[in-house]
This record gives sequence, structure tokens and C-alpha cells, in this order.
Amino acid sequence: MQVKLAGQTDLAGFRSEARQLLAHQVPPDEVQWQLEPPGDPFTDPQLPQASRPRNVARAATAIVPASFTRLCEFVVLHRDVERFSLLYRLLWRLVHEPHLRNDPIDTDMLQAQHMAHAVRRDIHKMKANLRMHAIRDALGQALEVGCYEPAHHVMEAVAPWFAKRLTAAHWAIFTPERSVRCEDGRLMFGPGVPSEALPGNDGTEAQWLACYERVFAPHDRPAAHA
Repeated sequence: MQVKLAGQTDLAGFRSEARQLLAHQVPPDEVQWQLEPPGDPFTDPQLPQASRPRNVARAATAIVPASFTRLCEFVVLHRDVERFSLLYRLLWRLVHEPHLRNDPIDTDMLQAQHMAHAVRRDIHKMKANLRMHAIRDALGQALEVGCYEPAHHVMEAVAPWFAKRLTAAHWAIFTPERSVRCEDGRLMFGPGVPSEALPGNDGTEAQWLACYERVFAPHDRPAAHA
């Protein structure tokens, strides 16, 4: 049975689909999780889940500990292609094997915890090591830009943290998977930039501006011609 999710970090979709699978008693070995790329690279990462059903019975997941819910929030950001299979297998087992929550050496749980730790470490490294560079955009407005290559799918998760802490009114961060810009506190996500095209910390202002235009000009152009 194939279950489609809207992108690499569709936690809301996973929760919704997992509840339905549990309600119909579909075992983990009968489920294949398929990650669909977003049709619009500029779509907010939360929007694909806005239309998901909300009236799914939740009795089956009522006994799942809150610690597992928090664990999921980090594991879905890991780059392991089997992460959703692992999480659904753990969810199934927590429902059918209540003693699992008290087993400190369970193989599946240990794997999930190690994955969550790797993601937390990746987020911390990005917060600590990202360098921003002051340039001016095509209109002459002040703009801060930076690039980073995280090990996992953390760009969308860490962007709100930068929005609160960067003092510039306008900034942009580029990664190979996703990019984000902020305008007066409002975040907009866009497509990533291949590693070989990232300017790097020694990039020139022209290279940074070209990178910015490459990512966000396709979104801005229709508005400019409206």
C-alpha cells in the first residue's frame, strides 16, 4: 500500500495518514511511504497539509506518549529514506506493545533517538556556523545573505529561529535543498541552490546577487509585470 506525503518533512501529513492506517489496522510491512516533491517550490511548507482531513478517529493513538510525538518532530528531518517507515513501525508497536515505552534498549527506538540527536546537532551547527554577508539587491536596498549545506532537512525548521535573531530587515539563506528569504519578519521559502553554485563565504557581491536573483526572481517576475 502506497501512502503519499507532501515533501521531505511532511510531519502533519504523516500523522494524519498514520492515524488512518492505525484505524484500519494496516501493519507496517504493508505500507510504502512515497515522498512527493512540491509542485510549487515557493509554497509555504505548511500549506500542503491545510486540506488534510481533520475528522480521523484518534482513539488508536491516544495511548502514544508525548515523548514519541516530540521524537517524530526531529526524526522526520533526518535524511534517512526509511525514516517514515521506522516511525510508523514504532507507532504501531507503541499501540500494540505498550511495554515498548519502558524498554531502553529497543533497536527501533534507539535508532530513532540517534536520528533525532543527529538532527538536533545539525540544527545547532547551522545556527552556530552560518555567516551572513551584507550586500545590496538590484534596487539598491540593503540585504544580508548566507549559505550553508546542512546534513539533514533542517532549513524549514531552523528558518523561524533566524527570523527572530537576525536584525536585518531583509535577508536570505541558501542551501542545496531549500532557500528562504525574510522581508520585515515574513518568511518565504524557495528552491535550493546546487552545492557547486553556492557562493561560499568568499563569494563576491556579484555572485551573491546572482544567486539571489536565480532563486527568487522567478517568483517576483509575475508581480513585477502585473
